[in-house]
Amino acid sequence: MRLLVTGGAGYIGSVVASLLIEAGHEVAVLDDLSTGHADAVPAAAAFARGTVRDDAQAVLAGGADAVLHFAAKSLVAESVASPSRYWQHNLGGTLALLEAMRVTRTNRIVFSSTAAVYGEPELVPIYEAAPTRPTNPYGASKLAVDTALAEHARMHGIGAVSLRYFNVAGAHPGPDGGWLGERHDPETHLIPNVLAIALTDGDQGAHVSIYGDDYPTPDGTCIRDYIHVTDLARAHLLALDACTPGQHRIYNLGSGTGFSNLQVLQACREVTGHEIPARVAARRPGDPAALIASFGKIQTERGWRPEAGLHAMVADAWEFALGQPR
Repeated sequence: MRLLVTGGAGYIGSVVASLLIEAGHEVAVLDDLSTGHADAVPAAAAFARGTVRDDAQAVLAGGADAVLHFAAKSLVAESVASPSRYWQHNLGGTLALLEAMRVTRTNRIVFSSTAAVYGEPELVPIYEAAPTRPTNPYGASKLAVDTALAEHARMHGIGAVSLRYFNVAGAHPGPDGGWLGERHDPETHLIPNVLAIALTDGDQGAHVSIYGDDYPTPDGTCIRDYIHVTDLARAHLLALDACTPGQHRIYNLGSGTGFSNLQVLQACREVTGHEIPARVAARRPGDPAALIASFGKIQTERGWRPEAGLHAMVADAWEFALGQPR
């Protein structure tokens, strides 16, 4: 198939683009490089530097069977500080993409959504039928895109799939022998931040902050859902075949169990061989005790389940971290 990957220079998008090429597809990547990296784009992919809003129609005019859409702003704190930026980019950009698809008669799209659309859940694990009550503009803007996809499926007959997940981790071996991993600035994810402390070997008082150790969980720290980026990418490829004309499908992706902050810290210590100093800090306002997504629906309908465990995620992320300039 001929496929467009928006945001394909980013962490997840670049891994998906790589797997698509491995599977024999013809891939074009559209990315403005505001947060992505040109060297993460697979060499076999056609690369267009530009925005979804301004350039998607021109790229799609050459013909495409489907779009895999990753181009989005994704920092919760930034979305609270600058909500209009998130509405303009995440929702506005996607609406422009959908219009470009309509004009060019591209009728399938897989959307990289988020389990943040559920907000603070009443029950875990979280199923697709759970109430959607996002607590920040990031989650709200992603939920609005889901609504737009459902409407475009109903009115224009496209096939759309939204994939909702929490924390992505690990790294993927690229076609050139290197690794595709997280290079965010700022970095807000726990595993790369813990590994960054390991790289310093605790120099100058560097330490990991554990926010709260009195939650109603087995070890008192927050439990979060983690999924290996390669497992996540596999789900996006399977979702292409789930794009049914006139339908918008939603699948949650997760581990089904989750891992606590202390479990993540211990896994990082074991993989790296470093002590990695840690200190308990006060709870952060609004942090739920546990966030875990059920993957039962996509397992039943598409045969997907996560394969990599926590140690594999950390080990691959560590390999990537060791290869980065310091």
